[in-house]
Amino acid sequence: MTKTSAIVAGVTTVSLLAIAAFFAFPGGSDDKYAECRIGQVGGGAGAIGGPFTLIDENGTTVTDADVITRPSLLYFGYTYCPDVCPLDNARNAEAIDILDDMGHDILPVFISIDPERDTPELLKDFTENMHPKLLGLTGTPEQVKAASQAYRTYYKKREGDDPEYYLVDHSTFTYLVVPGEGFLEFFRREISPQDMATTVACFSEAYGS
Repeated sequence: MTKTSAIVAGVTTVSLLAIAAFFAFPGGSDDKYAECRIGQVGGGAGAIGGPFTLIDENGTTVTDADVITRPSLLYFGYTYCPDVCPLDNARNAEAIDILDDMGHDILPVFISIDPERDTPELLKDFTENMHPKLLGLTGTPEQVKAASQAYRTYYKKREGDDPEYYLVDHSTFTYLVVPGEGFLEFFRREISPQDMATTVACFSEAYGS
């Protein structure tokens, strides 16, 4: 069975949106992003994100400071994902193209939650097929777990599946982060590329990039 066959025949990855409890971001005149915000997150913006050390698609060890050098959209998924990850990343790629046309240079990042299979080589093949800007990151199981916990994402390998072509249940948010400030906003699967681009542009302009 080929990887392609597994993708076509795979069962839809479960989107576990119920893993987080949401509370409004601080608003008011002291919040320069107040007019841009669409999401809510438990504990406020400071409760999401943090430092990480991973391996990029070229095999180089990188930190969050190396990666997030401009406003970035982070997505946690895996290359063998049969449907959700390709669709979400295609949506993100379309939003990136819209943002480019608007004059906003935003970096899309794909962080693998399947380090057993997602080598740098596989990631590079995946990202090149998705978008020329897309950067793939993987790492050791411990590194990936630490990055996932920082962003409060969920993932779990399905028990009983084929040991080679198994599926991984995972959360499906996309996170907007910027240098020096970290996490600003998250996006659900339902948002359109245009609406995502409009919101990201608002944050980018308020950030000053």
